[in-house]
Amino acid sequence: MKPARIAAAACLAALLLGGCASTPPAPPPPVTVPPPPPPTTDANGNSTDIVTPEGAMPSAHMPSEWHVGNGEDFDDLFDRLRDGFALEEVEQPAVDQQLNWLVRNQEYLDRVFQRAQRYLYHIVCEVEARGMPLEFALLPVVESAYEPFAYSPSHAAGLWQFIPGTGDRFGLKQNWWYDGRRDVIESTRAALDYLQILHDQFNGDWLLAIAAYNVGERSVARAIEYNTAHGRPTDFWHLKLPAETRAYVPKLLAMKRIMAEPERYGLEFSAIPNEPYFGVIDTGSQIDLKIAAKLADSPYEDLVALNPGYNRWATDPAGPHRLLVPIERADSFEAALASLPSTDRVPYVTHEVAPHETLPGIAKLYGTSVVVLAKLNDVNGKRVHAGQVLRIPQNSGQLPDKVLLAAQRVDRPSTDVGGRRQIVHRVRRGETLRAIARRHRTSPETLARLNGIGVGERLIVGQRLVIKTSARRYRGETTADSRRMLYTVRPGDTLHAISRRWQVSVQQLKTWNGINKHHQIRAGQRLVMYVDANRRHS
Repeated sequence: MKPARIAAAACLAALLLGGCASTPPAPPPPVTVPPPPPPTTDANGNSTDIVTPEGAMPSAHMPSEWHVGNGEDFDDLFDRLRDGFALEEVEQPAVDQQLNWLVRNQEYLDRVFQRAQRYLYHIVCEVEARGMPLEFALLPVVESAYEPFAYSPSHAAGLWQFIPGTGDRFGLKQNWWYDGRRDVIESTRAALDYLQILHDQFNGDWLLAIAAYNVGERSVARAIEYNTAHGRPTDFWHLKLPAETRAYVPKLLAMKRIMAEPERYGLEFSAIPNEPYFGVIDTGSQIDLKIAAKLADSPYEDLVALNPGYNRWATDPAGPHRLLVPIERADSFEAALASLPSTDRVPYVTHEVAPHETLPGIAKLYGTSVVVLAKLNDVNGKRVHAGQVLRIPQNSGQLPDKVLLAAQRVDRPSTDVGGRRQIVHRVRRGETLRAIARRHRTSPETLARLNGIGVGERLIVGQRLVIKTSARRYRGETTADSRRMLYTVRPGDTLHAISRRWQVSVQQLKTWNGINKHHQIRAGQRLVMYVDANRRHS
C-alpha cells in the first residue's frame, strides 16, 4: 500500500489532538482547593494529584468547533505568535530581572530560535488550534532551549521535559527503539493536554497552571490552601513556592515581553517563515534512518533533528510508522519510499552460530553490541548455541553523539546496578564550561552534549549542569558516556603519558587492567580503557 503523507500545510493539531480551551478569563477570586487525591508525578518529577481512568488519555473537554486563528495573514511566524499573545501583562520585579538577562544575551536567543525554527510552526499551530495563549509556544525556550535531546537531572527529556512516569501517564511510548518524550508531535500533544488540565483544575488561572507544570499541582494546591487559611491572596505572586518555580513563570513572561516588542529593548530577530517546516510521511513499516535520509536527499543530521524520538539507527518496528522530513523533500521522499522494496528498508544479514562462538564474540565480529543482538534475536543473557541463526543489523555508520547518548541512557540507566550516581554542578560567577569540565575530568564536548547546550554557549550563574559519574567498581570509575576500547602500547609509552592523552587517570588504567607496582607495561601490550565517545572517534 502506498504510504500516505499527511498534508503538512495544515496545522496537524486538528488531526492529532483532542482538547481545546477558550481564552482565559480574568484571575479568579481566592478559592479553597479541595484536598488532592494520592499523588502521581508531574513533567518535572514532582508530586502531582491528577488521577485518570486506567487506559484513558488525559484530555481537555473538546468544544463543538476548533478555534482557528488568522495565522495565514502573516508572513513572519513571530508576527503570528505576537497576535496570539493572551496572558495578562504584569509589572513584577521578578519579570524585570529575567528580562534584563535576556536583553543582555541576544546571542543565546538567536541560537535558541535557530533550533526552534524546525518545530515552531507546528507548535504554534497546535496551540492556536486549541485556543490557548500563544505564549505557550515559548515555553520550550524556558524548558529546554528548544533542544529536543535536552535531558535534566530529574531524567526529564525532550522539548517539553517529561519524566518517564508522566510520559507514560500522557501516552508517550518509551522503549528500546523509541522515546515519545522527544517526539516533536507526541510530546507537544501531551504537554498541551497537561497544561489544559492544569488550567481547568485551577479555575482558569494560566499562571497557576504554568507554575504547576513546573513544580506539580499538589504543591500549588497546598500553597493555595495555606494562603486561604491565613486570609492571603491566592494568585501566583502571593504563593510560597520553590525558588525555581518563582523564577519559572517570570521567565516565560519575560520572553513574551521581549518577543512582543523586541525593538523596544534594542533586539532584532531574523524572521521565520510562517509556513510548515516539515511534512509527515506514513512509512508503513520500520526503516533505517540513513536509508530514509538518502531517499529524501536530505542530510542525515537534519533527519535526526526532525525525528529525535528514535533511540537507534532505525524507527521502531512496532511504530509509530512515520517520519518528519523537510517539507520541500516530502513529495520526492514519498515517491522514492513507495518504490523501495520492503526488504531493503532495514538491511540485515544472517549468521549461523558455530561451535564455541559467543554472543560477545559475534557482536565484535560484526561491529555491533551484545545488547543489540540480544534485542533483535530475543536472546536472554549472552548464551547462544551452535546452529542458531542470528539476524545481524548492517549499520550504515556511526550514530550522532546525541542519539548515542540517548541510547546509552536506555541501555545503562543511571539507576541500574553498579553504584551509578549523578552529580549536579551549580554554575558560579566567572565559570566556563571548559573550566568545569577540566575540574570534573571530562571534556567540554561531553559536558555540553550531556546538558543539551553548545560548547561555546555562555553559562548562567546558578545554572545546573549534570555530570554523570559512577562509584568505584571492579572496572574502575567510568562515566555514563564512556565507551570500551583497546589501546596498543607504543614504544616509549608510560601510564602517565597514556592517561594524559586519553583524559583518564593512572589509577583507572591500573584498575581496568589489573596493573600494580609489580607489573610494567610493554610495547605491543593491549590495554582496556573506557574513554569518552567523542575522543574515541576524533
